[in-house]
Amino acid sequence: MIIARTIEDIQDTIAGACVTIGNFDGVHKGHQKLIQLVCSRAKTQDLVSVVVTFDPHPLKVLRSDKTPPFITLTEQKIELISQHGPQVCLLLKFTMGMAKLTPEEFVKKYLLDGLNMKEMIIGYDYHLGKGRAGNFETLTELGIKHGFTVDRLDPVSIEDAVVSSTRIRDLVQMGKVWAVRPLLGRFYQIRGEVIQGMNRGGRLLGFPTANLKLMDELFPKPGVYAIWVEVDNQVRMGVANIGKNPTFGNNALSVEAHLLDFEDDIYGTDIRVHFVQRIRDEKKFNGIEELKDRIAKDINLGRQILSQPEAEIKLTKPNFNNKSDDK
Repeated sequence: MIIARTIEDIQDTIAGACVTIGNFDGVHKGHQKLIQLVCSRAKTQDLVSVVVTFDPHPLKVLRSDKTPPFITLTEQKIELISQHGPQVCLLLKFTMGMAKLTPEEFVKKYLLDGLNMKEMIIGYDYHLGKGRAGNFETLTELGIKHGFTVDRLDPVSIEDAVVSSTRIRDLVQMGKVWAVRPLLGRFYQIRGEVIQGMNRGGRLLGFPTANLKLMDELFPKPGVYAIWVEVDNQVRMGVANIGKNPTFGNNALSVEAHLLDFEDDIYGTDIRVHFVQRIRDEKKFNGIEELKDRIAKDINLGRQILSQPEAEIKLTKPNFNNKSDDK
């Protein structure tokens, strides 16, 4: 997948495109089906498959003080999009100037003049342009006027409910990470750099932990979780605590991961934590020994959970053949 950050990067290089456009927060099963449909249609019509998305998320520009925590940061979102086969991802910088464009102005500037769009496929609830005026009906009229077709993907439902970023976000915040997997097609993950913590895990408790410098916005409900940890191109079993360590009177949110059967020094290393299942609430213990006993039980439970076939993790690497965003 080629990544372009401005329309000028690829303008006049595409003879014809099948395009989808959206925010794609989480790149969930609904998004995946939409992207795959675009790729399929593009192939049958000898067009280039293009995904158009935005950085930052439009809500950060339009409602900076009222935005929800987003499921995926831009880097991860692009990685996930690449795994579903589009040839091009156009990552546009969203600005107030862009927000003021009418649907016709946006379509003409970016999708017609920029991408030579022949077909557009959107999600069932997507709108673009000033005042969200560019709905399916409006875009269809523009297609008749400017010579492109418009199609719309019906909602994708799992367990009798529509898959949506809002539903996923709510489940993660409730700690129901196991229920998120079928909606995302993967376990929910966060990433961060391993930094020096309070040095209590190994020194006091006998269970060394990797303390993360937090990058993401969305975190599961405080508590203890069975996790998979990606580190140095390996996947390790682990148990993580999210919270404020009430036994020690901390106030700041932290994520501490104990990797099972692992003793390497990984300070300064970037890791990814995949949340599989919640084990228990965070709890204040009466002392170090009681806490140590509980951690040992958590580790045993975590090992049992992660050893089950349904907890298996399958990783898919990004499919980039030109990282123009690294310039």
